[in-house]
Formats: sequence, structure tokens, C-alpha cells
Amino acid sequence: MNDNAYHMILGRVRGERLNSRVLEEQIQMAVSMGYRMLEVRAYGQHGIGGRLWKAGDEQVDIRISGQSGQRVGSFGYANTRIEVMGPASDDVGWLNAGAEIVVRGHAANGTGNAMAQGKIYIAGNIGSRGMTMTKQNPRFAPPELWVLGSVGDYFGEFMAGGIAVICGHAPQTPGNVLGHRPLVGMVGGKVFFRGPHDGYSRRDAKQVPLSDADWTWLKENLRAYLERIDRLELLTPLSDREEWQLLVSRSASEKRGRQQRSMSDFRKDVWDRELGEGGLIGDLATYDRSGIPLIVTGELRRFVPVWENRKYLAPCEASCPTGMPVHERWRLVREGRIDEAVDLALSYTPFPATVCGYLCPHPCMSACTRSIGSLASVDVSQIGKASIKAGMPELPPLKEGRIAVIGGGPAGLSVAWQLRRQGYEAVVYDMAETLGGKISAVIPESRIPREVVAAELERAGKVIPYVHLRQELSREEVQQMREDFDYLVVAVGAQKPRTLPIPGGERMLTALDFLGQAKADSVTPGKRVVIIGAGNVGCDVATEASRLGAEDITLLDVQEPASFGKERDEAVAVGAKFRWPCFTKEITDEGVVLRSGEVIPADTVVISIGDQPVLDFLPEDVHIDRGCVVVNDFYQSTDPKIFAIGDAVRPGLITDAIGAGRKAARTISEFLSGMESTLEARQMIDRSRVTLEYFDPRFRTFGDISECGAHCSSCGTCRDCGICVQICPETAIQRADLGEGAYEYAVDDTRCIGCGFCAAACPCGIWNLTENTPLI
Repeated sequence: MNDNAYHMILGRVRGERLNSRVLEEQIQMAVSMGYRMLEVRAYGQHGIGGRLWKAGDEQVDIRISGQSGQRVGSFGYANTRIEVMGPASDDVGWLNAGAEIVVRGHAANGTGNAMAQGKIYIAGNIGSRGMTMTKQNPRFAPPELWVLGSVGDYFGEFMAGGIAVICGHAPQTPGNVLGHRPLVGMVGGKVFFRGPHDGYSRRDAKQVPLSDADWTWLKENLRAYLERIDRLELLTPLSDREEWQLLVSRSASEKRGRQQRSMSDFRKDVWDRELGEGGLIGDLATYDRSGIPLIVTGELRRFVPVWENRKYLAPCEASCPTGMPVHERWRLVREGRIDEAVDLALSYTPFPATVCGYLCPHPCMSACTRSIGSLASVDVSQIGKASIKAGMPELPPLKEGRIAVIGGGPAGLSVAWQLRRQGYEAVVYDMAETLGGKISAVIPESRIPREVVAAELERAGKVIPYVHLRQELSREEVQQMREDFDYLVVAVGAQKPRTLPIPGGERMLTALDFLGQAKADSVTPGKRVVIIGAGNVGCDVATEASRLGAEDITLLDVQEPASFGKERDEAVAVGAKFRWPCFTKEITDEGVVLRSGEVIPADTVVISIGDQPVLDFLPEDVHIDRGCVVVNDFYQSTDPKIFAIGDAVRPGLITDAIGAGRKAARTISEFLSGMESTLEARQMIDRSRVTLEYFDPRFRTFGDISECGAHCSSCGTCRDCGICVQICPETAIQRADLGEGAYEYAVDDTRCIGCGFCAAACPCGIWNLTENTPLI
């Protein structure tokens, strides 16, 4: 490659060597300035080429000439390629997280120490303790270390993952290419080697035949390695399959099966034989010296691990007003059962795509354990949007029992949907021309595509019989409906806009009227629009006004605006201005007059300070407080046959209304079947129990729903990863297959010492370490 393409960084300036910190600052600055090909003329500086995260996903090539110091490529990022033009010092690729490192000579001790990703290519030999304490994230390719010659002593000590390839060409120790005491404590990974050796830790590793897949991998990657170190002429002499051997780690069960010397045998055969009866103080005391275990099991343990699978709600499920088990949907996605994940949503809402994909502010994502732990929350909207493909739910035969639902918005359709799924006929009465309430009537198409709403309303219409009423229901008619049906559900929403009793108030458009007319393209707002009320509905008015040609849009509020999320972001994006605290005095032909005397010019003024329900049709025995229906925990009003949900009870999110419909439907179903209704009592899992260290913090966005599923922490629900089995020092945990896909993890009390490793390592927080209370 043309040397002029490299940006030169000198490790010595005006005869003085730069210290390592200053050199690294210069490298980081060059990357920040956009340089992606760097040559570093080193004078023993440490850590060259590591942590070049500022380049993002763009590749950075580092060429190191001169004398490199320790830890070349330490914390190396996946975007980095490093080439050392000669030998390298200790700890090449220490804690490597993805970098490719080529050393065109020998490397010293600690090569690949604790690396988790990336590749290290050595064109010579390496010193002691190479490939020690390596690890592997199963979502990424294993880390690799390639050595042309041989390795030094204690190679692969506590190796927990990755692949090492030792070619044995011109080794520094021709009679022993693996060095002294290799692979002690090995628990994972593979070692391909070629040449003689003096043994390895047979307690931790074992030799296995090369499978066809192993040989294919080795042969293909051997060519790439030799090309990188410019030794392709060695491909033929190194491609004899019979010369290669393979070592892998022993499993926990294999290690457990090996006999170990007991403490009593050690005391009898070693201690007493060497020191005599009484040991170190035998000349002073002759008391009973029968063994007292330092680490106890069974009833003597101080703590006991308990497998609490599905005992607690995940934060996403606990925070979703509909009760949607979001983590369960991601589990199905991980298992490749995407259709089931999509259809599962229909058990909780008739609008899985409309709401979860577009309209919901996603409290589940705000509550996500990942976001609390500074990781990116899993993007629920992706599986929400995919739910447009959900099919028709299976409907049971109708039972005795009929329910009338007044209101065809999200709350009314939710309760009717849930009742029909439980086998009861629900008849929906609505004054509008179409079902859907505010979803169909006023929410802008910029927030949700028209075809999504139409598809989900069509599906709901096939499940729910309904009657259109284009006149207001009288109290007498509702009283008669109460007698004709087993139960009556009030889900009328809040359709009466609040307004201000100020002069010129008749000049104002309500937000509901404006949004309804805007959706029908039957309003012309002019160039200047003032919106009184800067909540999320006011923000919708702003974005629609901009779409219809408004250029100067101002939102006023008496306090800091309560708007948030997509609605606020989209209003800001169209240039809307937010002002507070502002108090409106009157509306004139010129615009909005504030109490301060300031006049804000306006062609159109929209009032958006909330809505309230119209409830004058209800029987007198239904108690109303501050304009809303009073209900108990089951959404039952003071009239036992009348339930109320949604904005008729309290203002809230669309998901609040849908969730209330589901709970009311469950209660009515229980009443009709003669059961006693109970509240769900499961608590949310303590987030501190969930271990996030297994997830890569660099993932801030997710490409598809499969990627989302892989990054879900599955809080409180076992992912069946088996980490607890692998980490238990006493091999006290076993997985039991219960049949039909069910399983459990059980603890052998005779082995368990209550150390808590299982609870500390469990990614999902399933294991709980409880204080032991043995029977006395």
C-alpha cells in the first residue's frame, strides 16, 4: 500500500520520547479528525491501537514501526486493524474486544490475555501465559490466536473460550510446542496444534479427533492467516491433516467424575504422617481432632439458592397498562416462533400494531432493566409493527350472558374483544359513523398509517358485533339497556373539550374539531397558529397545522409543558415554539392577548387543555365525582351491573384504556361464571438481580426483531442458558427435563455450599439466595 496514504504519528519529537498517555491522545485526536490510516513510529509506548471507539463502525488501520511497548491493541475495538512491523512486547491484545492484530515477529508474555473477540496473528513464537483467561460472547465469533512457531509456559491458563492455533513451524522449543503446564484450569475453547509436546492438564483438557468441520475451518482460516503474515508459501507443508491435533476443555460432569482426595484422607496420609499425632501442636494438646468442615452443605448452610422462575413480573410487563408480557414475546422470537409472538398480543389488545407499534409512548421501554443499566432498551415498536400480520384469534362458542358496551373507542373495543374471546356476546353502541374513537377520528396519519388502523378495525369488526347510533342515548334508554343485558360497560371516553371563559372564546377551535377537520383536509389554518395548551394533543395540532401550511406555530401553557415523546419531538421538528408561563386574557381578530398585554398574532387559535366525559345519560345511582365515574379496583361502579373504563373514569393513555377493558372483561367473565374476582398479586422483580454484563453496550439500535429478541434480558424468566450449572463450583445444580418443553433447575443440597455464585451469575435474576432457617 502507498506509504503516503498513512498519517504519520511520531513517538519521539525533537529528540524527546513522548510518554504513552500523550501518544495515545495524539492517536485519538487523529481518529477524531477523520484519519483512518495511521502509522505510529513507536519508542516503547504502551497500549498503541487500543480503544479507538470514536471512529464508530469505520475501519481504522494502524501500522506500528519502531519498538512497540506493552499491550498493543489493548481493549481493541472491532473496527481496528493493527500491524506491528517487528516483534512485540508483553500483553499483545490484552482484553481485546474485536481488533485484528498482526505481529511480524515474535511476541512476549501474555499474548491474547483475557481477550473476548478479535484475531491475533503472530509470525513467530510467543512467551509464557498466552491465551490466558480468554472468554467468548456466544453472539460473536470466538477470539482467535494464531502462532507460527510455539508457545511459552502456562499457555491457556484458565482459558474460557476462543480458538488457538499453534503451527509448530520453526518453534523456539522444538520438542515441546505447548510449553510447560499448558491449559491448567481450562473450561472452554479449542487448541489446534502441530508438533510434539510434553503433556497438558489432563484434568482440565482432553484430546479429541479432528472432525471434518474442524479441519474445514482450520484449512480455510490457515490460508487467511498465512496471507496476513506474508508466509503463504507455508500453506502446503502446514496442510497435512495427519500432523494436526486438537485439545478441548472437559465438561463439568467429566471433571466431577474424577476422584479427588478427601480432606480426611489428606489428614491421614499426608498431614499426620509428616507431622505426627497432634500436628503442629501435638506436644501441647491431645484433644479430639475429628474433622470440622470449613465449608458446609445441607442444613448447615447459611444461605440456600432458590430457583424463582416466573415468580416475579418483568419490569416491562409490570409497567404495561395492558399487562402485555413483552419478554415472553421476545422469547418466542428467539426460538424462531415469530408468528406465535405476533399472535400472543391479541390476548391483550385488539390493536397490537396500532398501539404497540405507533401510538404508545412505551412505558415498557422506559422501565426496561437495560435502560436503567445504561444500555439501549429493546425496541418494542418493531414487534408492535410486525403485529399487523396477526391473524384472527380462535373464538370459543358463545355462552349465556350478554354485555352492552357504550363507546366504540379503544376502551370499548378492548372490553368487547376480551369478552368475546372468553365466550360472551358483547354489543357495542357508538354515536360515530365508524368504530375506533379518537384513533380513527383525530390522531394524525403522520403518527400512524391509515391502512394499519383500517386493518385492525376490520379484524376487530369480525370478532365484535356492534350497532351504530347517531343520536345521543337518553337516561331512560340506558336504564332499559341495563335491564336487557347482564352487564353494561361505559366506555364513552372524553369527548367534551374543556375551554376558557374569556372574551372572544368563540373564535377558538377545539383541538378535537381541528384534528378531525385536518384529517379530512377540510380546514385551512393560515400562516400563523397559536395553540393554547402544550400537551401531546397540542403537539399533534402543531404538526398537522404545519402539514396544512402554517409557518409560525406557537404553543402556550401556564406551566412547563407536559408533552413528551414522539409528539413533542415532531412538533419541535416542524419549528413549533413553546412558551410558558403564559396566561390568556382574550382572543381578538389580531390573535391571542396575554394578561401581560402582549398580543401574539394568529390566523387560527386552537384550545387544547383537555377533554371531559359526557355522563348525563347514566342512571342516578351511578356516582360521579369531579366529572368522572367512581369505580372500585375491578372498574365496577356504584351500580353493580354497570362498569366504567377509560377516560370516563380518569384521563390516561390509550394503553390505560385498553388495559382497563381487559381487567373489566375478566371480572365480568368471572361474575357470569360464578367465580369470585381477585386482583393479580405478582410483584415486579428487583432490577438489581438482573445481570447486564453479558450484553454488548455498543448496541444502541436494533436492525430487526430477531436482534431485539437476542438483547432482551428476560427479567424473571429463565432463558435456559445453563450458566448456573457451569459456574457452580460444587456441580450442585442440575437441569431436569419435565417433558413437553418444560424444565427446571434443581439444587442438590448435599453438594450445595450456599456460595451464591448461581445468583450472582444468572443473567435473568432467577436464582435468589435466601437465608437458611433449618429446623431445630
